[in-house]
Amino acid sequence: MTVIGAGTIGLSTAVTLAAGGHEVTVIDPAPASGSTYHAGGMLAPAAEVVYQQDPLFPLMQAAGQWYPELVELVAQHTDVPTGHQAHGTLVVAADRADAQHLGELMDYQVAHGMTVEQITTRQARTQEPALSPRLAGAVSIPGDHQVFPRQFAAAMQDAAGNLGVRFITETAEEIAGASVVLGSGETVDAEQIVLANGLGAASVRGWYEDRMPLQLRPVYGDILRLSVPKPLQPLVTKVIRGFVEDRPIYVIPREDGTVAIGATSREDGRAEPRVSGVHELLRDAIRVVPGVEECDLVEASAGARPGTPDDLPYLGRVNEHVVVSTGYFRHGILLTALAAKVTREIIEGVQPSVDIVACSPERHTREGINHERDR
Repeated sequence: MTVIGAGTIGLSTAVTLAAGGHEVTVIDPAPASGSTYHAGGMLAPAAEVVYQQDPLFPLMQAAGQWYPELVELVAQHTDVPTGHQAHGTLVVAADRADAQHLGELMDYQVAHGMTVEQITTRQARTQEPALSPRLAGAVSIPGDHQVFPRQFAAAMQDAAGNLGVRFITETAEEIAGASVVLGSGETVDAEQIVLANGLGAASVRGWYEDRMPLQLRPVYGDILRLSVPKPLQPLVTKVIRGFVEDRPIYVIPREDGTVAIGATSREDGRAEPRVSGVHELLRDAIRVVPGVEECDLVEASAGARPGTPDDLPYLGRVNEHVVVSTGYFRHGILLTALAAKVTREIIEGVQPSVDIVACSPERHTREGINHERDR
C-alpha cells in the first residue's frame, strides 16, 4: 500500500490504513510542508458553510463527527500532542450590516440542520473578555473546534512511524501499473496507490488514459502567527471568527501562547504573503480583538490550497490500482477525517460511509466530453 503525499490528508490516510493492519509506504520529498504548513486548522462544519455549496455540507458534517475518532487513533500511537482543542467557536459582527449578514447566515445554517446559537455581545464578551465592546452581533457554535495543523501533522507522522509506516523522501513522478516511479528512477511496488499530494497530483503521470482528469488550481491564503505577551495570555480561548465590513477574519488560539490570523483568499499566482493581505488581516483582527495590537508578529506566510471548479474534492477509485484523494480546497483540515476513513473503505471494498458520487475524480472530464457531444 503506497500513499503519495504527506500532508494531513496523506498522513491521516497512512495512519488509518496502518492501524487497520495494512503495510504502508508514504512518498513525499518534504512531509507537511505544503498547504498543511500554512493552514489555520478550523474544524468548522457549521461556520465554514458557504451559500450554494449544499453538496459539501454532508461531507463537512460527517468529517466533523469522525474527527474525534481520528484524533484518538493518532493519540493511541504517539506521545506527540495532537494540537486539538474543543473549546468551540464564536462568530461576531463588527457593525450593523455585518450583524445582518451574520443573522442571515445563521438562518441558513439552522435550515441545514446545524447547531448554532445567537447570543448577545455581552454574553460573547463574558466568554471572551478580549473581544471589542463595539461588536454588533454574536453567534456561538460549540461544535466547531480546531486543530493546530503543524502539530497534528507531526503527531500523525510519529504515529505512522510507530505503526511501521515507511517514508520515502522523494518525488513520485509516474504510476506504472502497480508501481510508483520515483524521481531517482527507482520504483516502489504497490498493489494499491493513494494519490493524496494536493496540487502535485496533477503532475503525476501514467494513471489516466487520454488526458489529466483533475482540474486543480492553486488558491492562496495569507496567514499570520502572533506571539501573545504573557500578561495578555490567553488572549482568547475559543476560535473567533468575524465579519468586518463583510470581510471574513479569524483569530485562532494555540496552546503555545500564539494566535493565528487569517481568511484572505486570492488566485493571483503569488506565493509570498502580500503586504495588502497582511495589513487587511491585522486591521480587521484588531477591530474584533483589540489586544491583537499588543502582540508580536512572529511569521507571515502564504499557502496554496488545491481548488477544483466546483469546490468539491476529488475522492474515489480511478482504476484497479489507484485511488485519488485531493482537491480539498478550504476544507482540507476538516475533511481529513473523511478522506482517511473513506479511502480505507474504498481500498478494503467496503461501501463508503458517506455518499461520494459528487466527488468523482473524473467528473470534469466526463462533463467536458458530454458538452462537446451536445454541441
